[in-house]
Amino acid sequence: MHSLLLRFPLLLLVALLFLTASCSDAERAPVQTGSVIFIHPDGSGGAMWTAMRLMEYGPDGFSEWDRLDHLGQYRSHQRNSVSTSSHAGATVHAFGVKVDVDTYGSVPAKPVRSASGEDVGIMIEALKAGKAVAVINSGHLCEPGTGVFLASAFSRYAMDSISAQIVESGADIILGGGEVMLLPAGVIGRHGEEGRRKDGRNLIDRAKDLGYTVVFTRDELLALPDTVSRVFGVFAAYHTFNDMPEEALADRGLPQYWPEAPTLAEMTEKSLQLLEKKGKDFLLVIEEEGSDNFANENNAAGAIEALRRADQAIGVARRFVETHSNTLLITAADSDAGSIGIHPIGQDADPTQPLPPATDNGAPMDGLGGTATPPFIARADAFGRRLPFGIAWSSDGDMGAGVIARAHGANAHLLPTNVDNTDIYRLVYLTLFGTWPDGSVPSP
Repeated sequence: MHSLLLRFPLLLLVALLFLTASCSDAERAPVQTGSVIFIHPDGSGGAMWTAMRLMEYGPDGFSEWDRLDHLGQYRSHQRNSVSTSSHAGATVHAFGVKVDVDTYGSVPAKPVRSASGEDVGIMIEALKAGKAVAVINSGHLCEPGTGVFLASAFSRYAMDSISAQIVESGADIILGGGEVMLLPAGVIGRHGEEGRRKDGRNLIDRAKDLGYTVVFTRDELLALPDTVSRVFGVFAAYHTFNDMPEEALADRGLPQYWPEAPTLAEMTEKSLQLLEKKGKDFLLVIEEEGSDNFANENNAAGAIEALRRADQAIGVARRFVETHSNTLLITAADSDAGSIGIHPIGQDADPTQPLPPATDNGAPMDGLGGTATPPFIARADAFGRRLPFGIAWSSDGDMGAGVIARAHGANAHLLPTNVDNTDIYRLVYLTLFGTWPDGSVPSP
């Protein structure tokens, strides 16, 4: 290509003019004020996205995530660590400033002032400005990826306090698991387990008193009319999935995800229908927690399934954005759970035979059913070949590299190619309020 351009100076000039015009158009694109959908597939690094793509779309296919227009490399470091915790990562997304790794929102003894100068996070600020807000989580409702947007605590394990703050936050829609955190000890919930609250409060009754329509299953959620104003979905006793190693799930006869619970895509689609009916700008924060929790258990099949579900939700949001031009869709994880590697298997290898339990350097390796099981088989590539591979694990923790942020729709062109974790807040703030957090406006 380069030699062709050099041989034809006019062609080179035209190409340069085209690139310059494209850049100028992006720089000059007007700032739009509107709604934001932030999707947080927790723990999903680039390699996990590649593994999901191989299984769902094939090496030459395109995921819904791939179809988002803009992307940048994400930096996850915090004030006192080169990486982050889930609760500190969520605090940065909600407040726009770096914090210590053991931070769950802003509390009196550990104050966090947001980048806009407020003592609350962006979702509470949006509520105060009269915008609609909603949170969706495939995990329990106190999971930080969404919980920090509505609650603060001295510890992420202060779930009695966190769950009460979420229920009483004023959010329009709250969907997730965690029924045991809503009921007092001695009370059995709809999902068959006893409540764990020590303060004696029944937050499901409290939600009803606050005007929420409470639903417990996929069928109940999907049957709701679009005229419902407030919805509180409680779809599992704890998570809507069972985050255990593959072998433990098989031994106990448990599914990866509870079939009675709605998928992340179903929760997203219903929430967007309800939010659209309100006729005002909104902030919707969505977390797929399974991609992090299964990866922390080194369950490759579970992590890939979780990310597939996140990808479906991204597809729902992307299609919404393409018919609602003033809406920004932004997606990022806070870290790379397990930091997986995709281990190619020789084409001549028998794909029915178990993989070794580790790679040559000792890294644990998963096949389709866990350790020492046959390999994953990708969907067909452009030549019709279905190629085998294994998943190698570097850790069971949340690692500090490998995350890619993406954006689509309103203001997506302003996503930096080098994305600091604080930039997520900045772009969300700009779209909701029309200025950067410091009050300035991007240059035209």
